Amino acid sequence: MSFISRDAGLITAGAIIGATLIFGQMVFAEKPQPKPDLPLEELRAFSEIFGRIKNNYVEEVDDKDLLNNAIRGMLSGLDPHSTYLDLDDFKDLREGTSGEFGGLGIEVTMEDGFVKVVSPIDDTPAAKVGIKSGDLIIRLDETPVKGLSLGDAVDIMRGEPGSKLLLTIIREGIDRPLKIEITRAIIKVQSVRSRMLEPGYGYIRVSTFASRTGASLREALAELKKENEGKLKGLVLDLRNNPGGLLDAAIEVSDAFLTKGLIVYTEGRVKNSNQQFNAKPNDLLKGAPLIVLVNAGSASASEIVAGALQDHNRAVILGTTTFGKGSVQTVMPLTNNTAVKMTTARYYTPLGRSIQAEGIVPDIELDPVKISALDPENIARLREKDLSKHLENGLAKIESEALDNDVEGEEKEEQEELPLAITDYALSEALNMLKGINILMPSR
Repeated sequence: MSFISRDAGLITAGAIIGATLIFGQMVFAEKPQPKPDLPLEELRAFSEIFGRIKNNYVEEVDDKDLLNNAIRGMLSGLDPHSTYLDLDDFKDLREGTSGEFGGLGIEVTMEDGFVKVVSPIDDTPAAKVGIKSGDLIIRLDETPVKGLSLGDAVDIMRGEPGSKLLLTIIREGIDRPLKIEITRAIIKVQSVRSRMLEPGYGYIRVSTFASRTGASLREALAELKKENEGKLKGLVLDLRNNPGGLLDAAIEVSDAFLTKGLIVYTEGRVKNSNQQFNAKPNDLLKGAPLIVLVNAGSASASEIVAGALQDHNRAVILGTTTFGKGSVQTVMPLTNNTAVKMTTARYYTPLGRSIQAEGIVPDIELDPVKISALDPENIARLREKDLSKHLENGLAKIESEALDNDVEGEEKEEQEELPLAITDYALSEALNMLKGINILMPSR
């Protein structure tokens, strides 16, 4: 009996190696596979190189290290996501899916020999110091990243909670490398957060897809409905900078808003790589409008959710094109408590679109924009009260004097709260869109 789990994994720079989009199944019997023809010439070359290293390398090298490096080389040469998981790596992967792990709190992949940040995870050291999706890490303390494998770079990024690491980063639009010091920590990911934006309109943020994300989303929806005292008029589902997670969780989140049909399917060379996942009739929003926010940091499981809701015309996808992680990795335990994580399939949206290297293109593209409030002191305005010898409003004066003491504190509080358009322009636009849909189609 063997345990097989599949993932579309990226790498988390913590104590976890590749825990995106994992699901498992117990396999009780497998059809014997025909033995492949062995490339004898290449095996002779391998044996000869092994011997040359053993005899001639400047330092003595352990046989086990050589063979482990050879295995890593075989897998890393296939694609950025296939890798060998030693005892510690395999343990870290299994622990990481629980939503708590140690490290920096960033999902990374490899690009042109550098570590590329897919996205920072909410409320982690990486997010707090301003690491951004698309950043290229070129140096870790004094160690250049060029020449390191992704696993080696992640090993350096790990460390004791409280210890510091200096990242040297190249960021688009900035003409010189940035140096950012970051303090490692135990990462506890709260995958679902929610709040009311306005009466009738809810907001749910899913930062990663962990084992309880589906249940947490259902609980959040129930709380929003309770707070609104009934049915919601609309919901914004925020998947920006969500690097992925468990496939089961992505299916649960998609299913929460669908009533029927395909959510996602996978195709590969091996028969058990071909699977389909369908929705159940349980739209928790009861057909209310849904806006999904995405960006370049939305990857893997996030793209499954966005793609499924888009193909079923259940949601409007708003933002920028997603990361484009559309391959499935199978984590296959070995007899020595290690494992191989290898790409075995691609996954597809309900309409047969492959996300791999393409991503999900939003229905409405909205580039990241920051809105600044104009200083009212610098805006020349002429009103009635500014005119010479203007009449006083007697009634307003009496009411103002009566209410001054009651509203002073409330006014100050309102002045301190910035408009949503300034704090999060994309979310503000999503809310406006939900309102527009309700005006145009009030019967929905």
